[in-house]
Amino acid sequence: MNEEVKIKDRFWMYVGCAVFVIVTGILMVKQSENEKYAPIKQLADDEKASMNIRVLS
Repeated sequence: MNEEVKIKDRFWMYVGCAVFVIVTGILMVKQSENEKYAPIKQLADDEKASMNIRVLS
């Protein structure tokens, strides 16, 4: 009457969850950086556009 209880190995589930959390965190930080520097990028694009005029003589 020795019954062994088999426990499912959830190693890959834990690895998948950890990878998901890490990737989500990286994407959130990257998005935050994009939002933070968006006004500066807009100013740089505007300056580049204003300097890109042709002088006709």
